[in-house]
Amino acid sequence: MASCNSGPNFLKNFWIPNHVLVPDSKVEAGEINGDGPNCPVLVFVNSKSGGQLGGDLLKTYRALLSEKQVFDLGEEAPDKVLSRIYATLENLKLQGDQLAIRTMERLRLIVAGGDGTAGWLLGVVCDLKLSHPPPIATVPLGTGNNLPFAFGWGKKNPGTDEQSVVSFLDQVMKAKEMKIDNWHILMRMRAPKQGSCDPIAPLELPHSLHAFHRVSAADELSMEGCHTFRGGFWNYFSMGMDAQVSYAFHSERKLHPEKFKNQLVNQSTYAKLGCTQGWFLASLFHPPSRNMAHLAKVKVMKAHGRWEDLHIPSSIRSIVCLNLPSFSGGLNPWGTPNSKKRRDRDLTPPYVDDGLLEVVGFRDAWHGLVLLAPNGHGTRLAQVHRIRFEFHKGAADHTFMRIDGEPWKQPLPVDDDTVLVEISHHGQVNMLATHDSRARSVYDPSSPYHNDVEEDDSNDEETAADEFRKFGAADTFKIPDEVDLSHLS
Repeated sequence: MASCNSGPNFLKNFWIPNHVLVPDSKVEAGEINGDGPNCPVLVFVNSKSGGQLGGDLLKTYRALLSEKQVFDLGEEAPDKVLSRIYATLENLKLQGDQLAIRTMERLRLIVAGGDGTAGWLLGVVCDLKLSHPPPIATVPLGTGNNLPFAFGWGKKNPGTDEQSVVSFLDQVMKAKEMKIDNWHILMRMRAPKQGSCDPIAPLELPHSLHAFHRVSAADELSMEGCHTFRGGFWNYFSMGMDAQVSYAFHSERKLHPEKFKNQLVNQSTYAKLGCTQGWFLASLFHPPSRNMAHLAKVKVMKAHGRWEDLHIPSSIRSIVCLNLPSFSGGLNPWGTPNSKKRRDRDLTPPYVDDGLLEVVGFRDAWHGLVLLAPNGHGTRLAQVHRIRFEFHKGAADHTFMRIDGEPWKQPLPVDDDTVLVEISHHGQVNMLATHDSRARSVYDPSSPYHNDVEEDDSNDEETAADEFRKFGAADTFKIPDEVDLSHLS
């Protein structure tokens, strides 16, 4: 199929008029079909993802499309690119330029990288509040590749030759649009008596979490002497066992990047670390004081305006808050509850646009292996609209947390202070899904729940305030120069 579609006439479906990419330039004769491109695309590639694959993929896209519509994320941040191009589109729209109008209406984005890279671009689109937000397709260049897998783009690193790229472009043109919930995360802790606060040393926070030294006067969680971090995620937030293994993996990769150039090797190393961390014999290597029930008090909001305590079984050593039916390389920890569970516990299948997070617990690594069995799932704790974790002084001085593949070591209170993490529904962005998509919409007419949708609470609080945006993007987000983009996976 790719070979018969690889001609210039097929590729014209994806070309963007030159005068849109380069302001004040003219439309070249024969450059674009008369009605405009059917599927204009902007391509963003993390050239450091997937070993050499990112760089090779960048060259192939630039050979097939205009170089001006293919961007290396190591050279230019996506917020700068989209701000510039959308400013030109809006200006041409005011002039009545029909090519520009149709380009804006049909525009699609492609992002090639790990889940961290994909989340970065989703954050940009979310923060910029574009007049016509484009849907996004994801090329799997990372280790887990949960986002691409959930929407049918696969989880194995793709081919980088022209035929493979043309085949992917053909899928992008045929893909359907789907909404996906995004989630706001707030983390608050006492300011350190010594050291930097942005981020708090020696904390290495994910790039999607940002320090805010000012808070809204209406913020009920505001406390004198505390620092607030805000950000967002699209796939999952987790803490405990799985985050500790991920942290060990990322630490090892940071020390020895030359050993992590192959997806298969990366996955093998990840599995070995799961063994060496002692999670297959958790009851022997990890004392009960490290279990989630001993570390945190958990409150959830299943309906608007009413918090309630969530019971965490004493054996649970890891908690995952899921937005997508893909975790740890394509596994589905929530599964599909049977009719009895739906009736007795008011549980639903995991939809990606229902305004609900699936909260799942795991006892140890053996419990995680249950996901490999047909209909296997973790311990279903709740489906929630909001969730709050309160950490008080206890037996442990730290735990491990992870957002969309980016882990960190989180210090816990050593005196009477509290570390607080709260997650709430924030809005939605547009994704592109193939016919193989595992993600399901609550609006799908074949779903018995498609009319039973959570109400958006975007107006419940001061979500328009600056600190409630910034999902890892736009004006305030900038990946520091010293950060290796290959770690965004």
